[in-house]
Amino acid sequence: MKNLLSLLISISSVAGAFAQGTMLLREPTLSKESVVFIYANDLWKAPVAGGDAIRLTSGEGYESFPHFSPDEQWIAFSAEYDGNTDVYVIPAEGGTPKRLTFHPGADIVQGWSPEGEVLFRSSRNGRPTRLNQLFTVAKDGGLPIAVDVPRAAYGELSPDGKYIAYTPITFWDPEWRNYRGGQAMPIWIVNLETKELVRTPQLDKERHLYPVWIGNKVYYTSERDYASNIWSFDITTKQEEQITFHKQFDVKSLDAAGDKIVYEQGGYLHLLNPSTKETSQLNINVAGDLNFSRERWESVTSGNVTNPNLSPNGKRAIFEYRGDIFTFPKEEGSWRNLTNSSGVADRSPIWSPKGDQVAWFSDTSGEYQLVVADQYGQNQKSFALNNPTFYFRPDWSPDGKKIAYTDTDYNIWIIELATGAVTKVDTDRYAHPNRAMNPVWSPDSRYLTYEKQQDSHFKAIFIYDSQSGQTYQVTDGIADATNPVWDQSGEYLYFLASTDYGLQTGWLDMSSYDPGLTRSLYALVLSASGKAPGLPKSDEEEAAKKEESSSDSKKNKKSKDKEEEKSDDKSVKIDFSGIQSRSVALQMLPRNYVFLIPSKAKHVLVGEAIPNENGIKVMDYDVEKQESEEFTSGVSSIVASSNAEHVLFQSNGSWSIAGSTGSPKSDDKLSVSAQMKVTPEAEYAQIFKEAWRYMRDFLYVDNVHGAPWDKVYSWYQPWVKHVNHRTDLNYLVDILSGEVAIGHSYVSGGDMPDVDRVPVGLLGADYVIKDGYYTFEKIYTGETWNPFIDSPLGLPGLDVNVGDYLVAINGQTLTADQSIYELMEQTAGRTISISVNSKPGMSGAKTVNVKPVSNEYMLRYIDWVEGNRRKVDELSGGKLAYVYIPNTSGNGFQSFNRYYFAQQDKKGVILDERNNGGGSAADYMIDILTREPIGYFNSKANDRRPWTTPMAGIWGPKVMLINERSGSGGDLLPYMFKFKDLGPLVGTRTWGGLVGTWDTPRFIDGGRMVAPRGGFYDINGEWAVEGEGIAPDVEVIQDPKLVLEGHDPQLEKGVEEALKLLEKEGEFELKPEPAAPVRWKRPEGWDQE
Repeated sequence: MKNLLSLLISISSVAGAFAQGTMLLREPTLSKESVVFIYANDLWKAPVAGGDAIRLTSGEGYESFPHFSPDEQWIAFSAEYDGNTDVYVIPAEGGTPKRLTFHPGADIVQGWSPEGEVLFRSSRNGRPTRLNQLFTVAKDGGLPIAVDVPRAAYGELSPDGKYIAYTPITFWDPEWRNYRGGQAMPIWIVNLETKELVRTPQLDKERHLYPVWIGNKVYYTSERDYASNIWSFDITTKQEEQITFHKQFDVKSLDAAGDKIVYEQGGYLHLLNPSTKETSQLNINVAGDLNFSRERWESVTSGNVTNPNLSPNGKRAIFEYRGDIFTFPKEEGSWRNLTNSSGVADRSPIWSPKGDQVAWFSDTSGEYQLVVADQYGQNQKSFALNNPTFYFRPDWSPDGKKIAYTDTDYNIWIIELATGAVTKVDTDRYAHPNRAMNPVWSPDSRYLTYEKQQDSHFKAIFIYDSQSGQTYQVTDGIADATNPVWDQSGEYLYFLASTDYGLQTGWLDMSSYDPGLTRSLYALVLSASGKAPGLPKSDEEEAAKKEESSSDSKKNKKSKDKEEEKSDDKSVKIDFSGIQSRSVALQMLPRNYVFLIPSKAKHVLVGEAIPNENGIKVMDYDVEKQESEEFTSGVSSIVASSNAEHVLFQSNGSWSIAGSTGSPKSDDKLSVSAQMKVTPEAEYAQIFKEAWRYMRDFLYVDNVHGAPWDKVYSWYQPWVKHVNHRTDLNYLVDILSGEVAIGHSYVSGGDMPDVDRVPVGLLGADYVIKDGYYTFEKIYTGETWNPFIDSPLGLPGLDVNVGDYLVAINGQTLTADQSIYELMEQTAGRTISISVNSKPGMSGAKTVNVKPVSNEYMLRYIDWVEGNRRKVDELSGGKLAYVYIPNTSGNGFQSFNRYYFAQQDKKGVILDERNNGGGSAADYMIDILTREPIGYFNSKANDRRPWTTPMAGIWGPKVMLINERSGSGGDLLPYMFKFKDLGPLVGTRTWGGLVGTWDTPRFIDGGRMVAPRGGFYDINGEWAVEGEGIAPDVEVIQDPKLVLEGHDPQLEKGVEEALKLLEKEGEFELKPEPAAPVRWKRPEGWDQE
């Protein structure tokens, strides 16, 4: 057999030189004769020597991680057939997949046990610091059994079943190349009998992945030399060895069978003889009905169109969808696709003020250009633009001669349509995620207005004069001014302004969470001779008029004619001298106003965000009367026509076209329903090029981290023609973005199969099998003070207890050979009956009604948090508080406030930020933690215990727990904690992903990638944390043996360190109230007078 395999390898090597075969064959698994892999979201099988592949599965849902059974008769894999990812098996020769697991959590196949059970990863029992575990399930199904290691993600059992080699965690950003942060972990190898741990050597903090066994050696991928290659580790000699030496493309996944390894690298599968280190590429051809990539029609609906705009007469709306431009009539006619360009991104359409033309940005040429066409999409003319990049928010001048727009780099540009000449107007001060610097033309087409950030982070209103090229700041920056729009009369410029913006300037900071924000409506009087709206008036009796002579009548007629001419004159007169003093606050109570939309003269539409209401309420404000009335509500998008006479808006999912004053009518509804032909292969090529451009243009630095970006494009672009499913494309784009060597470069979504989800109910409990039945091992109660966490079995009066047998669900008997979760399908959120008993069997069982939940994570989460709080209290003798910080977003803010201030009577605190998923910069937490008491106020009550000032705080030692899944904001929090020297960090190195992410546009099919927009550097001017993480002062791993014994080594070490500090520094004691002061004074002898 060895000679045959060697011959096959040789033949394959020669064949590969002439015909490369199909690329993007992924996640291979190997038997003696066959290799099975994923391609185009299905399982395929080919001879181990290469050749033509046959399809094994054809389900619509996502399929992944196939693994041959030890006897090579079965293939286990994960599939999303019922809207949830579960474990399936099929015969190796093909057949109907059999479902083995039914839990609503994702079950990801890792391999098989030597006894023929499927090994899989699941988050079903997940909680912080143990999100995933490995389980085995019998080939016939039943209740999965946890493998005896506390947490694991990718792993394989040794052939004799005595060891398991695994990585403890999944990775947030698996394609991040050259990564050296906390999630770059070695392979953990545990003796399943003794629970002793051995880890593969990490000499450079490199990442080790995908362990497989051959004999006593574990083979895995390592990035030690900055390319992922296969290495081996001998568990007997403890020696490591590099096996492959690829330099350009990484080894991505591998599997072993017999004495051979199959792996993926450079887009192809390869067969490796690890003893000789000889490797050959497999030439495999995949041909079949790749249905998902065929040309097809897709529906265009009100829910999926974007970038709305409106014709000046209000008769047609124009939208972008999936890279095409559509128009829809309000009444007469039908929809039109103006571009019909699958594989081209046509974006941000706008209607000309005269109504005869439309414009949009298009990447037909390979870079975005401006396209102007007639209203039917014909007679197109393209304009190359300066600084080719991505463009936003075009605005067409009312005279039709110019278009203003913004770009990736926060510049405002104007293009003259007659000549194509482009002028840069201004650049915003900061790269703010809101992109609020959007230009708006004045009614006479001379001026542009926009808001711009100042050094103070407050925004001011600016006006640009296109005739003189001069720019004027027209508000002083003491208030945060936003959303400028012109009055159609040309007399006023309306805007919103806030004087309580304050901490909102720190939009990335947690300290911006609590302060409320209100804005007021203002009018800027443009002419020095202009009058403020709403000047006081008085009704008086007018003197009797003399009868006009004929000559007087003629004079008055001429005067009226002149006034009418003047009213038609669109010229805008602006006196910039003293203009900042001509801002007038209009009579509209300060509220959380979020936008202004132009309306007819002396009117403006004001959008208000109202707490606990969906959408925005829009008010029609009459500037002359200084009164407002509701226009509409529930608005998610709104835009005015160029003459401000009509508005197009979306409310409660439906679009309408209405006049800009008066309430919309029922017949103002707009039918948005069309069809477009999609050619996926063309889309795939466009999206790949777009991804390459996004990293080039949106990344926070200009050098793409030194990657030869044009060359990188040439490496991977040939792979695109092998993409036949959106999952293949996401994989390829992720590899491309990984070349930048940066975190947060996530890739997700896009046009995926629409798989119906079957909701599975959960009872909030752990189970064990006893006497042939399920019994309750633990019931999760939801603890207290958690109104948003439902516990199906934790309510008083149900009388369901630990140790009870669960013998039936909805009257259907449940026994050990069945999956409880199969019987719980379609039960989430519904009232069902369960039968429980104190003994096995139905005899004497009682039936109770319960309402299962769809997810148990929060039940397990709060059980873990409260368990830790009680444990810290016990270990410290009541001296230490415990505060868990799950992230630095809203939930972390709430958790910190809830637990920190409720335990202010403690002498110190354990701050647990393990598995902190990030969010904002937690400056608020650091501000609170750095507080020190500076004095007291006495309290004349009880035993006169005083108040400290500041009043809120814990005055004692602080210890922070960190781990490899503390990242982003969870990296910055311990960085700041250490910078402020608040106490020791205990645990393991954090993730090392400290960049900001915002405003990378979505792909044309709705998919997403992230090009990070802001990098962190320290006060010494050096890039910091990214790719490295924060190292602990005291390193403690979660040793499996100790964890299985019930310990939390990191938590226990944190308590130990805090108690040492308490002993060293002493406990904080309140100063008792001094004797009452005597402050009454008089001169000596006062009582003798």
